[in-house]
Amino acid sequence: MYRKGTLKDCKEVYDLICEMESSPLSYDYFYEIYKKQIDDAHFYCLVCEYNNHLIGVLNLRFEEQLHHAAYIAEALEFAIHPSYRKKGIGKEMLSTACKLAKEAGCIQLELDCNQLRTDTHRFYLREGMNNSHFKFTKTLTNTDGGAAL
Repeated sequence: MYRKGTLKDCKEVYDLICEMESSPLSYDYFYEIYKKQIDDAHFYCLVCEYNNHLIGVLNLRFEEQLHHAAYIAEALEFAIHPSYRKKGIGKEMLSTACKLAKEAGCIQLELDCNQLRTDTHRFYLREGMNNSHFKFTKTLTNTDGGAAL
């Protein structure tokens, strides 16, 4: 079942995203961000529930972007539990996200994906997405927690 996420889903969404990132995140900070997003019309946390457990999450943000001069949807996080991958769930979630974005007035759905996730890249290409951009990042904190100079 696909539905909009609620605050009670936070821990399971957290677990899916930590698994995707292969790293534990601060749950307290995650919870605060998730709580704000759930009540913000610019975000839509799409979840897939099976046997009373979340097995997928696709978190969308809707925003006007100057370089498009239009309303755009961006998939910020998209994770499927490893036991449920390659079963069509990701395809259905992406299709549902596209419908939600279109209904919200968006002209495009964008997302970023780690360069190491080559299987995921092939999935996006199969689903009609184009690899048209590079994403560059710069860490602004030192490993000791202090701000970078």
